Amino acid sequence: MLNKIILASKSKVRKEILDKNNIINTVEPSNVDEDIVKESLLKEKASPDIISRNLAELKANKVSKKNSENLVLGADSVIDLNGELISKPENRDEALNILKKLNGKKHYLVSSVCISRNGSMIWNYTDKALLTMKNLSDDQLKVYLSKISDETLYAYNVYQIEGEGRNLFSSIEGDENTIMGLPIKKIKEYLRDLKC
Repeated sequence: MLNKIILASKSKVRKEILDKNNIINTVEPSNVDEDIVKESLLKEKASPDIISRNLAELKANKVSKKNSENLVLGADSVIDLNGELISKPENRDEALNILKKLNGKKHYLVSSVCISRNGSMIWNYTDKALLTMKNLSDDQLKVYLSKISDETLYAYNVYQIEGEGRNLFSSIEGDENTIMGLPIKKIKEYLRDLKC
């Protein structure tokens, strides 16, 4: 069925975006070990865009192999700071260090999506948003982090753009859904074309 999709992600935000856009979906996380994949790709000098795209494809393909009749959507988001890959924090100290690194600078939030069927990719797309972070003191960064729950912090690449995180930035250029991890316009266009 083309109007139903399996989301290969445990991201609540990605599920909410699909729900809001009336895309019927079920969730089946891929449980891909992202760190191993990132390490391997970084050794090959892969760019953040390529890493994001590869992870989205790997997640979609893994779940698709077990659900051959369904379309499976994999997604991945990374931060690109002048070509350096910034991953999700493992703890609050890491989160603070990431914010310090981004402080006062421009960076890209890269979101890739992949749709697979029968264990193979049939479509993918990568989008970027450019964010400029305000120059904030360490105390301001700590206050921001104190307002964010663990679940939110570890799921949102350090900042939750639809909540408190918006206050960290002086400028945001790009699609908000891309920043939240799912460039939904392109996904909808693809699914619409697929039904034709």
